[in-house]
Amino acid sequence: MTSPAVILMAYGSPDRLADVPDYYADIRGGRPIAPELLDDLVARYRALGIDDSDAPSPLNAVTEETRAALERSLGIRVLTGMRHWEPRIATAVETALDAGHATLVGLVLAPHWSTLSIARYEQLFDDAVAGRAETRFVREWATEPGFVELLARRIRAAPMNDAHVVFTAHSLPARILEQGDPYRDTLLETSHLVADRAAIRDWSFAFQSESPTGEPWLGPDILDHLAALRDEGVTDVLACPVGFVSDHLEIRWDLDVEAVERARELGLGFTRIEMPNAAPELIEALAGIVRRELAAVAS
Repeated sequence: MTSPAVILMAYGSPDRLADVPDYYADIRGGRPIAPELLDDLVARYRALGIDDSDAPSPLNAVTEETRAALERSLGIRVLTGMRHWEPRIATAVETALDAGHATLVGLVLAPHWSTLSIARYEQLFDDAVAGRAETRFVREWATEPGFVELLARRIRAAPMNDAHVVFTAHSLPARILEQGDPYRDTLLETSHLVADRAAIRDWSFAFQSESPTGEPWLGPDILDHLAALRDEGVTDVLACPVGFVSDHLEIRWDLDVEAVERARELGLGFTRIEMPNAAPELIEALAGIVRRELAAVAS
């Protein structure tokens, strides 16, 4: 077999509560874990419906739905590779190589490149392939027209469509700016494009999901930003998580629980857009990206 295959990469999520310690240890690269942090993470996953049954994680189920839909759209094999859970990126690559696929396209379910995010997926992908196949790796798709249009439509369809829009993304350590990392700039570029497409002028940007590492992270944090917006006279806020594509922990806890509670304390109305998940518009945008990469291989 010489047909191409796609390695669709995602962060991954534990399938059962009993998996959380190993999952968290993987994320931390073996560094010690404070018991209270582990307990807090277990409590969050329990609140999102993950238990110790054999049912798949609802968070991983979204990734599988996306994979299957992309495979149907492209008509070629698409395999899932997780950065921090099973199946691993290396496992997906080996499966593709064992099946005889001579060209592999690496695509991460995250639109914005950073040295601390997509670059690490790329390294895992390259290490796994080890020169045994022709490869194309999609470093970012932050300004993909179909993605921009999808977010703009979700904003227009939101019940609070006259609210102040706050675009959000996962924060990263602030030291990346000193290294010339384009992460923050491309997030703002996407936000501008979506705002223009949705014809909104009243918007801002904030980060979320900062980890307790003891060093400065990119800000403002969404919880602090909500207070600042209230002080400016804003009464209703619509969050558009431009740095994410699916309902996972950073959406369903950090926004749906923590941000909602903070907004309630401040007397603000707060909601968010419906996430793309495996929406046909997102699948078609991703399929278009893969087709372009394959066309570049063939040319």
